[in-house]
Amino acid sequence: MESSRVPRGRRVRSSRRRPLLATVLACVAVVGATAAGSVYVKAQAHSGSRAAPAASPASPTDREASVEPVADPVVDPDAVLAQAMKAVPVDGGAEVAVAVLDPDSGESATYGAGTFDTASIVKVDILAALLLQAQDGGRRLTAAEKSYATSMIENSDNASASALWRAIGEAGGLDAANERFGLTDTEGGDGMLWGLTQTTAADQLRLLQQVFGDDSELSGASRAYLRGLMGRIAADQHWGVSAAADGFAWALKNGWLQRSATGLWDINSIGRVTVAGHDYLVATLSHGNATMEKGIGVVEAAAKAAVSVFGGESASGTAKPSASASASASASASASASASASASASASASASASG
Repeated sequence: MESSRVPRGRRVRSSRRRPLLATVLACVAVVGATAAGSVYVKAQAHSGSRAAPAASPASPTDREASVEPVADPVVDPDAVLAQAMKAVPVDGGAEVAVAVLDPDSGESATYGAGTFDTASIVKVDILAALLLQAQDGGRRLTAAEKSYATSMIENSDNASASALWRAIGEAGGLDAANERFGLTDTEGGDGMLWGLTQTTAADQLRLLQQVFGDDSELSGASRAYLRGLMGRIAADQHWGVSAAADGFAWALKNGWLQRSATGLWDINSIGRVTVAGHDYLVATLSHGNATMEKGIGVVEAAAKAAVSVFGGESASGTAKPSASASASASASASASASASASASASASASASASG
């Protein structure tokens, strides 16, 4: 009698195992479906029922479409700037180069790779070199040096520039400072011809980074001093890169030089401009301009084209010199008609007008 009966303990274990097994199988099906990425599974795990079959897996095409990342389009800032520069009016024979940096993003763009006379934009470089030398000597600028610096930057005074050019050791002193500043394509002018220092737009952008950036050979005090002077330029020199700024939200130095051999003009402008609350560093260089006024129009339009690369004001193909520039162009040329009185005779002969 005993051998024909199933033990009770065994029957109990069997009744518990069946729903548990169904539950495990349902969970495995769900996990597998999740791994497939797009399968929906419905399972019934109660006693006496079987799990419903899983829906057919999504096709490989569907899965790829759901996970394939969309790459952002690659934008070449140099190409964007080159396109914007097509709207800049440049006379036949004239050349222009421009470089711009967005300090927040670190992105930059450059148009034109030629070398240009600096004219008076080199005065920023002269003062930067003087400040660096003073730092190395553990001293402050003297009262006389500060007086020269103020006149040289704010009023573009040539006699003051010549005095400080001598103080830094002329081209040798400038070149030594520029090596530390990271300027690789700038060479100081011969003798007292500081206005014929050769440079590129890219190098002037590097110089501006030394003046306006934090990663600089210049101390914070030196940078603040130089920036302050560049923000107090004489009213008749409120032109150039400032045309791209909002109102008076700029700090700059301009340069202008009429070459005696050709009568054509070098017109340059470098500085920081603020557009819609955002700062940009801009350097614009030009030579071969028929008149000072036309040259100003070129560098102002180039500055606007430059900031448009990063979402600033768009360039205008019919840009004209700013009102203050138009009113003062001939007066500025006459007011600085000769090189400084202390410059050599060859310096005076190199230009009929300079600033």
